[in-house]
Amino acid sequence: MGYDVHITRKRDWFDNSPEITLCEWLSFVSRDPEMRHDGFAEAPLPDGTVLRMESDGLSVWIAYSGNGVRGNMAWFDHSLGDIVVSNPDKEILRKMWLVAQALNAKVQGDDGEIYDANGDVMP
Repeated sequence: MGYDVHITRKRDWFDNSPEITLCEWLSFVSRDPEMRHDGFAEAPLPDGTVLRMESDGLSVWIAYSGNGVRGNMAWFDHSLGDIVVSNPDKEILRKMWLVAQALNAKVQGDDGEIYDANGDVMP
């Protein structure tokens, strides 16, 4: 398991509303030349098999400098009215902040902390 960070409009990411709809998310992805909608993610396992996850809102940030390094990809997934990234580094957090600005939202970690434009936790 990882630590999730959410692009959300909700007071707290786990609240019920207001939500970012799947349609809004896919529309954003289609307009951002740095994003690509895949709808699935695959990762090779040590035994040679491939783990596959499917989600209608699963997209990848193709401009991420860490893509392909040790199998890493910057996956952004629409889930329960939020956009969720697991274990983002500072570079991904900065992109998340830019996405949040375009969607009139904020970037919030699992523990409720809010991230700023630099990928730092706000005081």
